[in-house]
Amino acid sequence: MNEVKGSAGLPQTLVFRLGTLGAVIGDRFAERIEPYDLKPKHVGLLTALGQGSFASQQDLAGRLGVAPSLVVSLADHLESLGAVRRVRDPDDRRRQVLTLTEQGRRLLGDCAAEARTLDAEITARLSPAQREILREALGTLAAEAGLPTD
Repeated sequence: MNEVKGSAGLPQTLVFRLGTLGAVIGDRFAERIEPYDLKPKHVGLLTALGQGSFASQQDLAGRLGVAPSLVVSLADHLESLGAVRRVRDPDDRRRQVLTLTEQGRRLLGDCAAEARTLDAEITARLSPAQREILREALGTLAAEAGLPTD
């Protein structure tokens, strides 16, 4: 079998490993949260809202790096679950802001618990020291990319 020139060692790169593992683990997380009628992007929006008191749909789109129409679609679904509430911004009646409801906080907590369980499963073969090194390294990379780390 002919090896494509330059592809040798690709599976050893961090990019390949993180991307491949991210896809596999992302799918596993999606399966875990499916019973809550959520997808990972819904959880991302809940997480963003959980980090502040409220945010406009436009601001959230910028923060999440997605199209405003996607935020509207995600918010529609989360609103149907009672997880978020839309209200008019009192300072600018043209803007709608999203707030996390008590149900939204419960869902976010449930998803965090599912993520912690999955964390334990995927790191079961690592020593406690290795788990901490991995957590710190990924936290540094996430912060550098502007992703939430808390």
